[in-house]
Amino acid sequence: MESKENIVFLGMMGSGKTSIGLLISKKLNLQFYDIDQIIEKELEMSISDIFEKKGEKFFRDFEEKTTLKVLKKEKGVISLGGGAFINKKIREEILTNHLSFWLNWSSKTLINRIQKNTKRPIAIKSSVSELINLIKRRSIIYSRSKYKINCEQLSKYEIVNKIINIYENKKTIN
Repeated sequence: MESKENIVFLGMMGSGKTSIGLLISKKLNLQFYDIDQIIEKELEMSISDIFEKKGEKFFRDFEEKTTLKVLKKEKGVISLGGGAFINKKIREEILTNHLSFWLNWSSKTLINRIQKNTKRPIAIKSSVSELINLIKRRSIIYSRSKYKINCEQLSKYEIVNKIINIYENKKTIN
């Protein structure tokens, strides 16, 4: 029986969920969904503007609704927002019915990437120590993911190949 599972990427902002997800969706010929991009398109606002004008609670509620709707689609590649997996409903749906991959990087690498991007509302207002604490807190929850990919010493293509190998091997087992 062909799997209906989506491949879901989670991790901190700056972990490469979108770029890795896009490459994998192309290689496997599957539809790609970036939750943050879908939210921005639906609300016609950037994530930063949503946080600023409507607040984080509004964003998180909309993110939950959008993510759960996208997860109902079959066999796609999904890039979650950095905080989405923290949401219990989203996390349980993913862990029960989908294949989840945590793109794990060192705090130093993530902070370098986060500080270079001005579009991340939580990062803009956070000090380095606050970002380190956020990474630590989220990592505890990210660690519940089905697969943890330690990306630090790997090229983008090595990460992609590692994930595709896991996906292909799982497909032959089921």
